[in-house]
Amino acid sequence: MAIDTHSPTPLVSVITPTYNRPDYLKAALTSAVRQTYRHIEIIVSDNCSPENPQAIVESFNDPRIRFSRNTTNLGMFGNTIKAFKMARGKYVASLLDDDMWEADFLEKLVPPLEANPNLALAFCDHYVIDAQGNIDDAMTQECSQFYKRSHLAKGIYQPFYRLALIDRSVSSATAAVIRRDVIDWDAIPAEVGGSWDIYLNYLCCRSGLGAYFYPEKLTRYRVHEQTDTMLSGKRNPQAKIRKARADMFCYEQFMADERLKDFNPYFQQQWAHVSTTLGIGLMRNQQLEAARPYFWRSLKESLKLRTLAGLMLSFTPPAIASKF
Repeated sequence: MAIDTHSPTPLVSVITPTYNRPDYLKAALTSAVRQTYRHIEIIVSDNCSPENPQAIVESFNDPRIRFSRNTTNLGMFGNTIKAFKMARGKYVASLLDDDMWEADFLEKLVPPLEANPNLALAFCDHYVIDAQGNIDDAMTQECSQFYKRSHLAKGIYQPFYRLALIDRSVSSATAAVIRRDVIDWDAIPAEVGGSWDIYLNYLCCRSGLGAYFYPEKLTRYRVHEQTDTMLSGKRNPQAKIRKARADMFCYEQFMADERLKDFNPYFQQQWAHVSTTLGIGLMRNQQLEAARPYFWRSLKESLKLRTLAGLMLSFTPPAIASKF
């Protein structure tokens, strides 16, 4: 696709990594091509799905879509960052293959960035939808309140460390537009794994630039059985281990950053919680000896019943311990 260099509006790169979700992918792309903000490129990076989604992509007959298919599975992180590196736009926005955007998502979030070069990103609130695409009003409200977006005032926040890393109000994976040159995409460590979104938040904060909040629900986050957060919250030990390792790495990076020293007590608390989660994941995977050090480290930070229970169960037979 040739970029229109004469366009009065900046190019936005829509990043859509995908794996084995053809129906969801079609819905996601439909929401992208229907954006009222027209000057976009849509980068679909398929992570070697068993069924090649190229036909789905081509069915849109939209020259703004760029399709790339990996010859081998790069993992979620590898495929996502690869797609970001393919971007040519002034701005980038992640549209995961199981989510959707409202038609005016970009139209509402790009102008504040254009008006203020001191912004790293613009973000909004979002709906929560079920596997069938129906809005879950109760979960939507709960999510907005939990992440402190329900009463967040419209406007600029600078700095926004607390907003992005403590309150987690900013969702780089679901509901944000980022100024692409704020981030060195080649320098993101692979250890961030599935926590790449909060790490992007961190990099944007670290730039010293601000964030703009638009208090409308302009995207739709889908909750279903195959989301990584759902998998890691259920009895899938590999997913739990993978997510916990990624979270621990991020919190360790945050604790090592002098600019975040005021928030260290929170990061230490979260690190201890995730350390216990990693121990539980390893124990469910019947790796009892590997699990114990994480329980001990967590207990050194804070005395929690969950951690104590995990440590004691790690000394029981694997068949019992793995049921925790």
